[in-house]
Formats: sequence, structure tokens, C-alpha cells
Amino acid sequence: MPGTERDDTATILAGVLDEWKAGIDTHDPDRTAAVFTEDTIFQGLKPYSVGRDGVHAYYTGQPAGLTVGYSFLQTRRLAATVVSGYLRADFAFADSTGVSLNLGVVLTHTAEGWRIAQYQVSAVTDSAPE
Repeated sequence: MPGTERDDTATILAGVLDEWKAGIDTHDPDRTAAVFTEDTIFQGLKPYSVGRDGVHAYYTGQPAGLTVGYSFLQTRRLAATVVSGYLRADFAFADSTGVSLNLGVVLTHTAEGWRIAQYQVSAVTDSAPE
């Protein structure tokens, strides 16, 4: 992860993802969907959707008591108004079961501020880059 003070990529990502996490943890799909762009490409564990309405529907269908934690694996500043992050997301359910996923996000700076333009999860594997 970038370590210079001038590189605020991780700070930008954390600001948006902390709000995403808060929406999930409080089972508030309006709050969760608000951190996505209007035309976001969203791939959760169900068929993908395009747009904030699809994100809202996805998180409306999540069970009460679902929470998430995350940690950065990689971050990149792609342009002045575009950042990306690759994370480990650990979702926990009220019954104590959980699932860990890899999460890739691309954020863009919009008139509303930083928002998620692309979101995609995949299964965690044991292999790491060399």
C-alpha cells in the first residue's frame, strides 16, 4: 500500500468504505447504496446489476445482523479522480457464520464526492502474488 503522506489513496478508499460498512452493519440499504455512483457496475454474490437501484435491492435482501470488516491488500491511484482498491472483506452473520471474500473497487470523484463506480467480489484463495 502506498506509504507517502502525499498519497491519500487509502484515505479516500477508507472514507467511502467506512460508510459502506456502516450501512451494512446497521442494515440500512439507503445508506449503503448512497456510496455508489448512479451507473455503478455491481457484482456481489448474485447476478450483477448496473445502477444504484440494483445495489439497494441487493443490500435490502441481506439478513439483519450482517456485519463486515475489511482490510486493504493493494491500493492504486489511477488518475486524479480515480482510485482502486483490492481488499479482503470478512462478512459475519448473526448466527456466527461468516464468509471472507476478495473485493475489488474502483472509485471516481463525482459532484457528490467519491463514489464506487465498480464493485466485484470473488472467493478467497490461498495463492498470493509473487
